[in-house]
Amino acid sequence: MIRTAMLLATATAMTGTAAADILSEARFGVMQENVCVLDCDNANKEDGLNISGELLFHSPDVLDLLLSPRPYVMGSVNTQGDTSFGGAGLHWSFRFAEKWAFEPSVGYVIHDGELASPFPQGDPRGDAFTEEHVLLGSRDLFRTTFGLHYDFNDTWGAELMYEHLSHGQILGNGRNQGLDNIGVRLSYKFGG
Repeated sequence: MIRTAMLLATATAMTGTAAADILSEARFGVMQENVCVLDCDNANKEDGLNISGELLFHSPDVLDLLLSPRPYVMGSVNTQGDTSFGGAGLHWSFRFAEKWAFEPSVGYVIHDGELASPFPQGDPRGDAFTEEHVLLGSRDLFRTTFGLHYDFNDTWGAELMYEHLSHGQILGNGRNQGLDNIGVRLSYKFGG
């Protein structure tokens, strides 16, 4: 985890002025993993904190027809050794007041969590395993987020964010317990 944080800090420090032409923003924060939102059957599993980082790029002209979302790359490391993930996607920002914006995104992630129980059905060790782990059913997952972002000034901001990870029976089949995470992040705008 410390190595990942150091890599993210180094990458951010190296970006400098030249990155302002490509990078729009960096966001870093803490997410509570696997909270109860709608389906609470699995909310008692993998309840550690994740350190989350995201780099947002300026929206290329080709995305104007989609309301100019910004492409992003992200990573999230679980502090207790449970499910960590990283991926890429598209991020929208819709201002609704002077310093406030509603920010949804969609993306694709790959994770290192559990797919299924390693024990045969009926084995008591399997029951214990499934009581402790979210079984995601596929290494590939969709990532959907909804954020409420506030700008402190032209450079710094903060965000309250919800994210949902699931394969939706599209990227995989079978187990699809999914993860729901809620957290806060700070944002830094390049060239702000």
